[in-house]
Order: sequence, then C-alpha cells, then structure tokens
Amino acid sequence: MFRPTVVQTPAIITITLLCWRLLLGTVRMLYRHPIAIVATAGLSALAVVYGWQWSAGLVSSLVLGLVGWALLHRSSFSWWVGWRLLAFWRLVWIYRPHWSFAMSGAGLSKLAKGLEYRPRLVKVTCGPVADQVTVKMLKGQSFDDWTTRADNLAHAFRALSCRTSIVRAGLLRLTFPRRDPLRTPIPALPIPDVVNLHAVPVGLCEDGRSWTLKVHGTHILGAGATGAGKGSLIWSVVRGLLPAVRAGLVELVGLDPKLMELSYGRELFHRYAAAPEECADLLDEVVKRMQERATMFGGHRRSHTPTIEDPFVLVIVDEIAFLTAYQNDRDLKRRINAALATLTTQGRAVGVGVMALLQDPRKEVMNIRNLFPDKIAMRLDESEQVDMVLGEGARERGALADFISPIPSVGAGVAYVRLETSPEPVRVRAAYVSDADIRDMVAWLTNPADGDTLPLPPIELAQEAE
Repeated sequence: MFRPTVVQTPAIITITLLCWRLLLGTVRMLYRHPIAIVATAGLSALAVVYGWQWSAGLVSSLVLGLVGWALLHRSSFSWWVGWRLLAFWRLVWIYRPHWSFAMSGAGLSKLAKGLEYRPRLVKVTCGPVADQVTVKMLKGQSFDDWTTRADNLAHAFRALSCRTSIVRAGLLRLTFPRRDPLRTPIPALPIPDVVNLHAVPVGLCEDGRSWTLKVHGTHILGAGATGAGKGSLIWSVVRGLLPAVRAGLVELVGLDPKLMELSYGRELFHRYAAAPEECADLLDEVVKRMQERATMFGGHRRSHTPTIEDPFVLVIVDEIAFLTAYQNDRDLKRRINAALATLTTQGRAVGVGVMALLQDPRKEVMNIRNLFPDKIAMRLDESEQVDMVLGEGARERGALADFISPIPSVGAGVAYVRLETSPEPVRVRAAYVSDADIRDMVAWLTNPADGDTLPLPPIELAQEAE
C-alpha cells in the first residue's frame, strides 16, 4: 500500500516565521497608532517609577481638561479632538472587527495558493455627518469592482449608503453617511447681501456644507419627475441673485410654457414669455444680443464681467420639452432648438447662461443635454435615467436619484449634482421657497424699503463673480 511521504517543516523555520509576523504586526501597530502607543507606554512607565496614583492623576487631569475645552470652545474641540476620538472608536468597534468578513462577503478579497488576500484598511476619518474610509485596493482590482458593491459595503457597516471616489492610484475613499441632514425640508435661505455668480446659495449638501451653484460661465440642466422639487431649485437660484438683479448687473429671462411655475413671480424677470411663439421670439432676441456682444468683445476680451451696460443674462426655461420634443409646429420647433443650441455653445464666454428644467431626460426629448456642463438629477422614475442626466457611470458612483423618496416632505428638492469641474456626484437639497416667499421677493425687488441694504457697487460684485 502506497503512503505519501510526510515532510515536516523544521521548527526553526516555524519559529522564525512567527517572530517575523509578530515583529511586522508590532511595526504596523506603531505606524497606525503612534500616539496611543506612546501614551500607554508613558503612563505605564510613570506608574512603575512613581506609583499608580501619579498615572491616575495625570489621566484625570487630562480628562477634565478635555471636558473643559469641549464646554468652553466646542467648535475647536470638535475639530481637533472630537472627530479624532470618534474616528478611533469607529475604527476599533465598527470597521476593523468587521473588515475581513465584509471584504469576503462583498467578493473583494482574493484567494491565491490557499491564502486569502484582503484590501487594506488605511485610515478612518469622521465628520459631522459621514465617515470616510481610505482603502488600498488589491493589485488587479478596478474602481468598478468597488462601485458595483457599494450596497454590500453599506449593509456590512450598517450605513445609510456608500459612495466611492478615487484618492490616487490604488487608493479609494469610501463615504458612509451616519445620518441624513437632508431628510427634512430646508426653509428659504435669506437674500444675500453680496452676490457671487460662481457660488449662489441654493441649499444644503449632505455633509452639512452650504450648497452653492455656479451660474456665470456655465449652463445648468436639471431633470426630475413631477413633484421632485424643480421649483425649489429655480426659485432658490432667483432668490440668490436678487441683489444683483436690483443693481442691474443680472437680467433674468423666463420661459414658462406650462404657465404655472414662473408666472407666479413674473415681476422678477426682465423678460418673460409663455406661448411657444413668444418663447421662440424671445430666444431669437437673446441670441441676437449674444452675437452682438461677441462681435464687440472679439479681439478685445476673452471673458465677461457683469456691468450695467453688459449684465449677465440668465435664461430660465421651465419644462424645456414643451418647446422642443412636444412642439407640433416643425418650424417653431426648429427655431427653438437652433436658438438653444446656439446659446449653449456660444453664450458662456459673453455672459449668457441657460438653466433648463425637464421631466424626461431621454435623448429624443432633449437632444442637446450634452451641451450643459453642470447637471442636476432630482427624483427620477428609472435607474437608466440617472446616467442620461449625470453622465455614464454616475449611478454606480452613488447617484441614486431613482431611490429618492416620492413623499414631498422627505424627497422634494433632494438631488444629485455633477459639475463640470468634478466627476463625483454630490447629494444636495434645495431650499423650499413658498408662495409667500416669492411674494416677498417681488415686494423686495419692486418696492424696496428705506432701510434695505443696497447691493454693492458693480465693480465689487464683478470681482466677486470672477
């Protein structure tokens, strides 16, 4: 009977391997937690030399000092200590213990020669709203391997969702929200004293920062189903521009083919049109004005600065599909499409912007959507529509616009934004501007009170917008 030869590993090799792993683990622990190691060693040495009372007294003094710091100056304490302590706690109790099982369950670990190789957890940082986990990918993995498993990772670490972004070659950042600051409606923001056309306040970002929108030097396309809150987006932008409108540095042009949204505050617009024929004529006028300005700027200026003589013109179109895809008059449809295409291809440099809203983002409905650098996806009916609005791969990167709640109090105004300057979608919520707020805006613009603060001079506003 054949018996295979059993080869035993020499004891010296086994001991050497164990010692090497112990040394490697110690070095890795010192590298990852140097402050904790040094503090523990120092307290232990103090207890050995002077007794445990000295160590206990030092620890108590440190704790009392931290409590006093937190009570007297909470903002700096949160910045320097609070979030670091939270990050350490979540690293020790949430991410590190479940990391191995989460990687295996999500299919992100690899088996080779009987050994399991897992992506390395590099760092955890915490903010007021979300945790950011930096990960070193395995060799051979791609960014898509992680984006397609975002739901698995969110479930593994008990987070609301998971979004992925690239830090640099081989390193990923996973964002796990702990709470949702966008769940409740945001009241209308105050009318600003100073207008920055590159950062108009619109609402709130998921991380708690103010959501600002660039309107000068770009074009904006927003898409959302009925009741998604497109009106909140429009009126928040208009509200943020009011001081510049009153100063004559910004002119608003409103196209309202539905005769519902913009008509309520039509006094806020320099020009307003509703009937398709009127909209076509008004678009042709804007195109003519744009071309005259381009001729004047040619050879002298390469960019536009808002002035009284040459204000920034923002064309706002509510439900653009009524003027393009759903228009029965072919000649009128051709004129409108040609004017919009001309404005979106030539208007940025001469101070003419277009902000268009629609419900159906399909190509046959909106065939010039690629001419809008900045895109906003509010609640959509189908997952395929997310990439139609925000671009290929946006949904895999975490833009779950089709999952936004249809309940108005929960999901109206919530959106994902993908800007020309950043491919990563950001979750935001526009402030809710009520009918009463719109009436107050009209009164503020048309009948300013004696005590109202006037806008800054044109030159200062122009510097803000550059």
